Amino acid sequence: MSKYETYSVEIAGLKRDLRLFEVKPGLKIAILNILGDTELVQACARELALKLNGVEYDVLVTAEAKSIPLAHALSVETKKPYVVLRKVYKPYMGAALMAETLSITTGQPQVLILDEKDIEMMKGKRVVIVDDVISTGSTLQGMRMILDKAGSTVVKEAAIFTEGDRAQWMHIISLGHLPLFTD
Repeated sequence: MSKYETYSVEIAGLKRDLRLFEVKPGLKIAILNILGDTELVQACARELALKLNGVEYDVLVTAEAKSIPLAHALSVETKKPYVVLRKVYKPYMGAALMAETLSITTGQPQVLILDEKDIEMMKGKRVVIVDDVISTGSTLQGMRMILDKAGSTVVKEAAIFTEGDRAQWMHIISLGHLPLFTD
């Protein structure tokens, strides 16, 4: 028995209990943390690869950090390369592209950065954005801004879960939907 309140889900044939986390007074979200859960990552990558079958794209793009294993596994499944938008600038990134977004889990602004080494490779590419959970759309917006600056075209967006207003996310390829929990 967990000492935390949880929400049970079944995704890609697997069951998980997601811890509920209060993001502001009276509002909780179910936290999906796929880091280290190889079984779930692989199962979700297989399912998302099937859903992306028929979509014409060149590269997968994700934001650091929790969705990196998903992007990697999906890259292996689809044989498409992936690029990670970083959250902290390092000097070796050179003349990187940056966009600011707001994180729902921290409530703080965050920066997304496309390493200079990836900018040229992204020009003219058709992109599928991959995330673990799409909730407010803020990270998506930041990723779209950077990819637009890099000369890429976003052709699809995919996630394990969407969250919140389901109607807002009907265009997202996902494996499930998480509700918001209000008191």
